[in-house]
Formats: sequence, C-alpha cells, structure tokens
Amino acid sequence: MPAPPSRLLLCLLLGLAGCDPAPRFTQAEPGEALSAGSATVFKFDQNAFSMPSANLAPSRRLDFSVGNSFFRNPWVIAPATTTARDGLGPLFNTNACQNCHIKDGRGHPPAPNALSAASMLVRLSIPAGHEHAEIIERLGVLAEPTYGGQLQDMANPGTAPEGKVRVSYSTQRVSFADGQQIELRKPSLEISQLGYGPLHADSQFSARIAPPMIGLGLLEAIADTAILANADPEDSDGDGISGRANQVWDRAQQRTVLGRFGWKAGQPNLNQQNADAFANDMGLTSSLIPHDNCTLAQTDCRNAVHGGEPEVSDNILASVLFYSRNLGVPARRDVDTPEVLQGKGLFHQAGCQRCHTPQFTTASDAAEPELANQLIRPYTDLLLHDMGEGLADNRAEFLATGREWRTPPLWGIGLTETVNGHTQFLHDGRARNLLEAILWHGGEAETAKQEVLTFSADQRAALLAFLNSL
Repeated sequence: MPAPPSRLLLCLLLGLAGCDPAPRFTQAEPGEALSAGSATVFKFDQNAFSMPSANLAPSRRLDFSVGNSFFRNPWVIAPATTTARDGLGPLFNTNACQNCHIKDGRGHPPAPNALSAASMLVRLSIPAGHEHAEIIERLGVLAEPTYGGQLQDMANPGTAPEGKVRVSYSTQRVSFADGQQIELRKPSLEISQLGYGPLHADSQFSARIAPPMIGLGLLEAIADTAILANADPEDSDGDGISGRANQVWDRAQQRTVLGRFGWKAGQPNLNQQNADAFANDMGLTSSLIPHDNCTLAQTDCRNAVHGGEPEVSDNILASVLFYSRNLGVPARRDVDTPEVLQGKGLFHQAGCQRCHTPQFTTASDAAEPELANQLIRPYTDLLLHDMGEGLADNRAEFLATGREWRTPPLWGIGLTETVNGHTQFLHDGRARNLLEAILWHGGEAETAKQEVLTFSADQRAALLAFLNSL
C-alpha cells in the first residue's frame, strides 16, 4: 500500500477529497491484518472488544481483570457496605461504565420508550460572552448556568433528575448516480421534565453516543509530533483538507496540551477522560476531579451524602486506566479477498484515507511497554475536520468549532453489529449503517462523498466489504 498521505479526515468513516486515480490493490500488504501490531487479538464474537491485548503477560492480565471489575460492575449510593464502589450520584447518567460502552463497544440513541438515554449523553453549554454564575474549570466552553456541562437524567432519592431526553427524526433522501436512493434520518433532541427550572435561552446541545473502547492505549501512545505532522490548518497544499489539532486543558499538568480523545478531541489523555466520565456520567469524585457536578442552583445535589473524598480512589482510577489502555483490537478479516481489495482501492480513490490515516507507529516511550513501537492501523488522524452543516452541533469545545469533529478510528467497525447488536454510527447514532454514515459527510469530506455517489452497486458493496473487514 502507498505510504499514508499527510492528512486525513474525520467522522465515522469516510474522509474526503481530491480523488486519487483508482489505485489497484492486488494483494494485502504484509501484516495488514494485525490492526494493533503484536497487541492484536483474534476474537470475533460478541466478546471481540473485551479482550486484553495479546501481548500482555499473564501477571499483567490479572491487573487487567481488576480494572475490568471496576469498569463492569455497578456503583451504589452512599453510604453502603460496598465501600470500594459507593458514592454514585447524586446526579448521574448511569451506574456502570459498561452500561454506556456496551461490551466495551459502541452506544446508541435511546429507543422511544427508554427510561433513560443510557449510552447517549447530552453536552450543554452557552455561547462565549455570557456572564456565568459558575464556570467549570477549563471546560473549553461556558457551562449552562443551572445544569452545568452535561445533562444528567437520573438521580439518587432526594435529588431531582435534571431532565429527560428524547430523540425524534426527520428524513431526507440522497440519490446515487445509478438512481438508487438512500434515506437519511436527522435527529432532533427534546429535553423535558426539567428538575431545576428553565434552561438558559441560548443553551447549546450536543448528543454524543459512547464510542468503542478498543485500542485507546495505542492511540494515546502515538507521539504528538506524528499527529501534528498531518495537520494542515491553513490548507497550504490546497487539497481542501485542513485537519487541525485541538488544544485542551490537562488537569494534572495544569497546562494546555494536544487533545486526542472524545468526539471533538476535548480530552488530552485516558486518565482525564476516565475521571471526567466518572464525574459527569456517574457523579463520582476523584483526586483529578474532586467535586460533584452540582451547580449553585442544585442545593439538593450539593447537600447530598457523598461516598468519601474522593469516591474513586487513586488505586481504582489507576486500575481502570490500565484496563482502558489495554483493551485489544481484533484482527482484520478477509484482507486478501478480491472484493475487499477492490473496496480498499475505492476507499483511496474517494480520498477517505486523507483523514482516516491508515497507520502509525507508536512511540518508544509509551506509558506501557506493550504499547510501544507497534505498527498500528487505526484509520484516524486524531485531528479536527469541518464536516459541514449537516453534522454540525454548533457547539464549540476548546479550539473545535461547531462544525468540527475528530476523525474517529475505524478499526473494529465491521464487528459493531456482532458485539453491540446494532449498526448505529456517527457522534449521535443517526446513521443506521455505514453507507448512511458516508452520506452524512460534508464540509471537507464533500468531495469524497460526491465520489462515492458515483459508485455502482457493485462498487458500493466492495467499499462496504472493505470497511467491514477493518
């Protein structure tokens, strides 16, 4: 395969632009099936995303299992005899990490009759320039004054939930050159049963489904310089792609650093990502985020019993960090079949690889030795790209604008239905399959989408066969 281009795109799977001549791939490259280098796992059933990296020694697998127990098992309300896992709430979205990252995989929007949004959350903010009663430290946005930076739709007894989230859809049709039509659905959020009065008149909302957990430690092990080498914020080469890095606040270091995790690359590292999820998704404090997410308006929340200071000990936080760093990436399937090789060529022809960067080599000084010096194939550049008005949430996050999203990794995407029982993609789960996800691409990815719209039925099938092999 040709050396990966200098930049790539974002969203959930198509990238973009300035089409290459149709490349011909007649065979898989050596080691192409090993998406995570020597850490690659060979598990392809419902537990495909829940395995420890293949290169973890037996003693290290015990540490992985300890982290898994805190990731999988529910937290409870304090005070409780289960002192290692009490302190849930007062406000929260779920009581266990696994409830959002189902089988360590992808979340989904709530069903019409769901009691809670569960594996989808709603971020809140107000535009810059407003006076704000309580600013949450270095969020990159101004939090909504009454409800904070995230809506919690569940609460402990004695505390009012912040509200209920429902999603409805309108539809539109897109046509391929051969006349085939695809129906796309666009979500609309409805927030009702507000527990603490009205939302700010200028409130901004962004629905986010939980992303898969696989390979996160390897993404963390990519050197900053390797990520920044693909950035072209001014589009100096004129190819229409201007990937740029987010710069975010690192709580531990108390300084601004490169962002790489989250739908808008709003988190600098896995430890902070995990601590933020404990705080906002489950209402659990840690040494990194030592206060409950209660605003000044939420006196019942502020006066509630807590589960210790902090509720998530440093040992537990470290165990969950080790677990989340070492969830293995499944090997690719069918890498050398003619249809998959054809689809790979079409992926490059459309320019998808310009944002969904095929490969990196992780740094030699990675946080864990198993993660170092690995040739990995995540199909992401971890950069921000303008994805057009259709996917815009109109909500900034640090340097990310309301139209920008981080390129999500594609590895493992073909096992989504096997692991999670659905094929709902993109940041809010609006796409019901990979083809719909492609057709939502706009902005920097508009050229790639238009190229795909010229593909015949056989070509579309080959492109999907390639994506499902990842």
